[in-house]
Amino acid sequence: MRILALVPGGIGDQILFFPTLEDLKRQYPKAAIDVMVEPRSKSAYRVCQYVDEVLVFDFKDRNGLADYLNLLGIIRDREYDIALSLGRRWTVGLLLWLNGIPVRVGYKTDRSWFLNRAVPLKTEQYAAHMYHDLLQGLGIQTTCPELKINVPKSDIDWAEAEQKRLEVKDSGYILIHGGSSSMAQAKGIDKVYPVQKWQQIIGDLQQKQPELPVVLLQGPEDSQFVAMMMQACDNLVVTMPPDIGKSAATIAGANLMLCTDSAPMHLAVAVGTYTIALFGPTEAKKLLPPDSETAIAIQSPSRWIADIEPETVLEQIWRG
Repeated sequence: MRILALVPGGIGDQILFFPTLEDLKRQYPKAAIDVMVEPRSKSAYRVCQYVDEVLVFDFKDRNGLADYLNLLGIIRDREYDIALSLGRRWTVGLLLWLNGIPVRVGYKTDRSWFLNRAVPLKTEQYAAHMYHDLLQGLGIQTTCPELKINVPKSDIDWAEAEQKRLEVKDSGYILIHGGSSSMAQAKGIDKVYPVQKWQQIIGDLQQKQPELPVVLLQGPEDSQFVAMMMQACDNLVVTMPPDIGKSAATIAGANLMLCTDSAPMHLAVAVGTYTIALFGPTEAKKLLPPDSETAIAIQSPSRWIADIEPETVLEQIWRG
């Protein structure tokens, strides 16, 4: 049996889909499971053990007829038995139908004409649970597994060597990720907490826990944010993991993760690091697991992330 999952979105969306892939593999242990993702998200599958092949298609690009015909050929050559589609475009359902895939699962909308196993779309819940609902189209009624990832040993070794380089291995460390993807910025989604407010939080941390280093986690699009933080705050160190596996291993080694809504936030949830995440316009209840004791959300009352006061963050840090 061959199964295809079409998963548009960024790295965070892929990580949130991992529990569905885990359950799918458990239900169909001998099946080959492939995913089709946007180019920017392919790297997420370095830490997923449930997928055989990662195919690439730019769902958001202005695709022409030739692009769709090429996609049609890619899918047809693999002769899939089941397809799961997280997207809601009717054109994707049409492609799956044209390929003759017997079981086509997706969300029920006013345009889900070409799906033969449409399931209700419940957008108000945690996104990982919403994605897992797709398995109802296959008659699978299990509870969604907890979010988890598989970090390669080589990445764990890299993180341990990096901790030695930064001289934080024996002391432990607080990790901060405050950057935002270029796509979020292009869309005007407010995810960057002001440097001046981070400065107040870091100052309090360093005063009360001077032996605990503060480390900035720098991603490929965070150079400007990190430069501003280094200029504003004293005694910070920076780590730049080259891939998602090494980022996950670095996060797993932290005593505390402070971040905004981002892919590293989902990695922190997956590895079980105690995390305090700041949210502006995005809804925390959709992006963090409900009733979690290790993933704490602070939602801006105004939906502007800058309106979260440092004192509110510090209250959550020191509440224990």
